[in-house]
Amino acid sequence: MQFIEAQVIDAQHLKLSQRLALSPGSKVFITITPPEELAAEHEARAALSARGLARAYGDQEPEYSPASIKEPNLDFQL
Repeated sequence: MQFIEAQVIDAQHLKLSQRLALSPGSKVFITITPPEELAAEHEARAALSARGLARAYGDQEPEYSPASIKEPNLDFQL
């Protein structure tokens, strides 16, 4: 299964974000997700992520300052 984003050109044409690796005449099935459903799904995932972070890092979690680093990661720079 492959997911490809497409832009609606008109009622009968789509502009794909990438080429299909299919031969001419191949049949495909298209699922339409209205933009408002995509936005609602994004909001639901963001809320779920926020709840997970809140559980992982509660109000009693200490602040970690750069001074608390014992061994710096030289591959990471701000």
